[in-house]
Amino acid sequence: MLLLLLLIPLASAALALAIAADTPRRLILTLAAAAHLALTVAAFAAPPAAALGGLLDLDPLGHLFLAATSLLFLAASVYAVGYLRAEGKGQRRDFQEGAAFSNAPERIFTACLLVFLAAMTLVACTRNLGALWVGVEGTTLASAPLIYFHRHRRSLEATWKYLLICSVGIALALLGNILLSVAFYDPAAASTSMNLTDLAARAHVAQAPWLKAAFICILVGYGVKMGLAPMHNWLPDAHSQSPSLVSALLSGALLNCAFLGILRAHQICVLTGLEAFSQELLTIFGLISMATAAAFIVGQGDYKRLLAYSSVEHMGLLALSVGVGGGAVFGGMLHLLGHSLTKGMLFLVSGNILALYRTRSCHDTRGMARAMPITAALWTAGFLAIAGSPPFGLFVSEFSVLSAMIRQGHTAIACATLTSLAVIFVGMSVPVLRMVQGPRPPAVTGEAREDFFAVAPPLALCALVLMLGLYLPESLIVILTRAAGVVVKGL
Repeated sequence: MLLLLLLIPLASAALALAIAADTPRRLILTLAAAAHLALTVAAFAAPPAAALGGLLDLDPLGHLFLAATSLLFLAASVYAVGYLRAEGKGQRRDFQEGAAFSNAPERIFTACLLVFLAAMTLVACTRNLGALWVGVEGTTLASAPLIYFHRHRRSLEATWKYLLICSVGIALALLGNILLSVAFYDPAAASTSMNLTDLAARAHVAQAPWLKAAFICILVGYGVKMGLAPMHNWLPDAHSQSPSLVSALLSGALLNCAFLGILRAHQICVLTGLEAFSQELLTIFGLISMATAAAFIVGQGDYKRLLAYSSVEHMGLLALSVGVGGGAVFGGMLHLLGHSLTKGMLFLVSGNILALYRTRSCHDTRGMARAMPITAALWTAGFLAIAGSPPFGLFVSEFSVLSAMIRQGHTAIACATLTSLAVIFVGMSVPVLRMVQGPRPPAVTGEAREDFFAVAPPLALCALVLMLGLYLPESLIVILTRAAGVVVKGL
């Protein structure tokens, strides 16, 4: 089953490259996404055996990340059908001021989407830190052409910034893996595997100075890809210049992959008794990320960059949940799932807004409630959800994390977190609500695109986020508890 999870998107990518007709290719994309999600769900009922000599091994933590990725990818692939159809007819272009447009080959775009899914699947389905590194590097290479889809000056700049900064981060993560192998070197051991189980068996020989250096390199390296401040510089440009469905995947799935890499390194620290060291660093970076996001969100006039800085905030909160530890980890796992669904919904909705208003400016976007009522309702609901308002799932997760902080005596951290959340709520509410209200600008002409493919995927994601706030199924609680247990216990 684990091999199928990898082979389905890879084979579909090859098929997409071979097919010239657009409609069958879009069907292949959607069917591959649906098959991938079906296998992911089936794996909860019948956990798959390890494959490729243990290189592929799905534990509860990786399974949660895989489920979030697969679910969001299916929503994005359904949205892509209408998006690519409109692009092909010239009816929809993500507007950039002063830019000339040309359609990038849809064939390459679809294939890269599927390879992107395969790379993220590899990250989630392995407990080998070497294979995980390969998967994260694969996500960089597969997603770069997606950011450059419209082939204009700003998207080229964003793509190069993404490649250069993330490549430096990946290089640091590789150095961390090398230092990790040095820390666990045992002349008497027959195995030098980077698998977590093998590393746990050699925990008694781990050298603390080398292991601390390894964790710092991995945290900073994957922290670049995760969007932790101050290593987040690539994120606002890449998210704002990408097609909206790509932005949804970057924010809701790609950032999670880098976070999983950090969690794997944290697991090793837990197994070797250095969890206090890793938790302290995660707490520091989490607080810095939330404070940085709050500073940049206030007064932000570009709604896609607004969502990008919101991702920096939520990645910081995820790091904080693990840094605090204990009961906050369960809240962090729930928050990860809720953020993926909510941010995916918001970026898909932003694509509908961009198609009609042809601007990313919050100041030039007015009267959405009259011009596109369904999109306006989803935009408002998405804002309330991402800001942690009841009755959405992120309210439950943020409340869980904050209450755990207070129970465990981290009152100062809880106060700092609450302050950042309050500033961000106010900073986002002003531009978001202003976009919804008021009359439609006279310069905005044309009909709003609110067909099935434009509204059904974000509507489904919105319903799931609402469900997470109103009712958590027992099966989901078990999944989240098992994932949190892996983080807390190390295995």
